[in-house]
Amino acid sequence: MESLAGESVVVIGAGVGGLSTACYLADAGADVRVIEKNEQLGGRASRLERDGFRFDMGPSWYLMPDVFERFFAEFDRTPTDYYDLTHLDPHYRIFFKDGDRVDVTADIDRTKALFEEYEEGAGEALERYLEKSKENYEVGMEHFVYEDRSRLRDYLDLDVARQARGLSLLGSMQGHVEKYFDHPKLQQIMQYTLVFLGGSPKNTPALYNLMSHVDFNLGVWYPENGLGGVIDGIVDLGRELGVEYDTDRPATAIKGREGAFLVETPDGPLRPDLVVSNADYAHTEQELLPPERRGYDADYWESRTYAPSAFLLYLGVEGDVEDLEHHTLVLPTDWEEHFDQIFEDPQWPGDPAYYLCVPSKTDDSVAPEGHSNLFVLVPIAPGLDDTPERRQEYRDLILEDIAANTGTDLRDRIVVEETFCVEDFADRYNSFKGTALGMAHTLRQTSLFRPPHRSKAVEGLYFTGSYTTPGIGVPMCLISGELTAEKVIEDYGRPKPTDNVQ
Repeated sequence: MESLAGESVVVIGAGVGGLSTACYLADAGADVRVIEKNEQLGGRASRLERDGFRFDMGPSWYLMPDVFERFFAEFDRTPTDYYDLTHLDPHYRIFFKDGDRVDVTADIDRTKALFEEYEEGAGEALERYLEKSKENYEVGMEHFVYEDRSRLRDYLDLDVARQARGLSLLGSMQGHVEKYFDHPKLQQIMQYTLVFLGGSPKNTPALYNLMSHVDFNLGVWYPENGLGGVIDGIVDLGRELGVEYDTDRPATAIKGREGAFLVETPDGPLRPDLVVSNADYAHTEQELLPPERRGYDADYWESRTYAPSAFLLYLGVEGDVEDLEHHTLVLPTDWEEHFDQIFEDPQWPGDPAYYLCVPSKTDDSVAPEGHSNLFVLVPIAPGLDDTPERRQEYRDLILEDIAANTGTDLRDRIVVEETFCVEDFADRYNSFKGTALGMAHTLRQTSLFRPPHRSKAVEGLYFTGSYTTPGIGVPMCLISGELTAEKVIEDYGRPKPTDNVQ
């Protein structure tokens, strides 16, 4: 690898993409400093601690373990150098609001039998579906995720065409799933992972059926100390490589250019050679850069389709929650209305689909003895009116819905309670319209149609994180860090000096 020795880099924002980029750049020899506006590192993967309870504030699913293994292997480490993993079984439980309940387990034969109960032939259909999903995953990851094809000419290549042959590139997830399953509940089981991509069955490309390989074949895991433990591991790796971190230090402006940047902060300016922004892409361009140095105007950002925001309840509860699993989904029998109320006619969902996480089922350290730790996540449209009165009303609706549909009444047992919603995402993370994830993975916002890693207007300024390729999610942001670092090294790396041979 070429060397960045002598180059100084400031990374703005300590989300997963920023932390990943910092590791790669430091490993290449750069002098790297990460600045973070909040009090802790991790971005949306922050922790909330109250009265003996410890909550992962954002991501809570450890998926795609191969991506984490590859990331640490780049630095001659393994994930187990930093945290242990527990394979969850069942992977998750689903409560349908008609009283039905299913567990999706690590045993694929049991899952095939479960599908067969709903629809004759669905077990074999699942096997075919997962074969296609595995093919899409293996080809897609190797040739279209780890290789950043950010320009149209990158696709006008015979080798690319050969690799893409057979991939489910066009069409929607809804249409793809309907080719295999008629029963609406089976369709929902195959589509729930779209929540991790910030899309709906109608607007997410069929290519993302690869997420079913992630779910059914690669498994669902719990890292020691939660996703916060993974962040600790990445931060520790960065320190070992020489990265320096400043918390409570927001960037307020980016001035200058390659070799002579000025990053303004309340604690004084920083003067790096290069800048990488892991802050919200729209915030960086609209708030940190002057108009003449922006790659996109305000109309561009307004015209994008954004992933949902979320209504979150962090709850510390007395006693057990026996009917809930570590990961639990509660789904209406027809969830189309909920997606329409996110993407088509934004409003607070009246009959919501939502997710419950109970890490205390697996990890005793996240709650005091005799208590349960759980949080509730309801996907909602970004930009909704988020008032204290609306939160209280929705909190009551959700707790009543949990009691009615899971048999778990939490209302008289809550000892710790915090909410997080649209305004909090906007305030804490400078998130455009309070989206929880960034730009959705629609067909027109996938691959080369996402904003680039290199600034379109400022030489020496780069972007990383969920707005760039490959997109949304912790594994994708880890890979985004690698892709961003590759661009920096390609532009500014120099051959490593070698000893003269006499």
